Amino acid sequence: MLSATPSPDFCASLPGPLVFGVDEAGRGPLAGPVVAAAVLLCRPRPSGLDDSKKLNPERRALLEERIRRRCAWGIGVVEVEAIDRLNIFGATMLAMTLAVQQLCAALGSDCAEVLVDGNLTPAGRRPEWRWPARAIVGGDALEPAISAASILAKEHRDRLMRAAALDHPHYGWDRNKGYGTPDHLAALRAHGPCALHRRSFAPVAQADLFSAAG
Repeated sequence: MLSATPSPDFCASLPGPLVFGVDEAGRGPLAGPVVAAAVLLCRPRPSGLDDSKKLNPERRALLEERIRRRCAWGIGVVEVEAIDRLNIFGATMLAMTLAVQQLCAALGSDCAEVLVDGNLTPAGRRPEWRWPARAIVGGDALEPAISAASILAKEHRDRLMRAAALDHPHYGWDRNKGYGTPDHLAALRAHGPCALHRRSFAPVAQADLFSAAG
């Protein structure tokens, strides 16, 4: 978990109540953690914010640097063991909660509302969650704070997967980031899963059975 510590006058310079944007990256992959980010945008906010999936890598990296430098943010990372124990939905709710906790700690203040991408929030699903929350379908393209969170979450997770690829080069994680691409599935069949694979996901469980039988 990481967080940015804003300058003492950061919150005072923001008009109105504090509203966080939250999004996640990594619900669908077969390997690696799920990552969530929470962002309180600065004023003026970085220009060009959008859903991270709509941005090319160069633009996304530039915006990530600006968000990290100028805004306040928190990042929650939930590893594979917890994903397999909780299921991916529960792990995503936990990652979002951790990200918001980190941001509140960095600010020394709770927020008035959390805007969450999707149709569900951690409210009532995680005992630690204590903030008003509103789910927004397609929020990563509609709400700038959620867009910023989507950029931080994706960039952070992509770095983790590139680093993991150095220790597990068979699976092509530097390219596929753990998603079930044809080359990743072929490597699973050839080499079996490793410790960073999600064994609760069907393709990994099937490869695990195949490698054990072989």
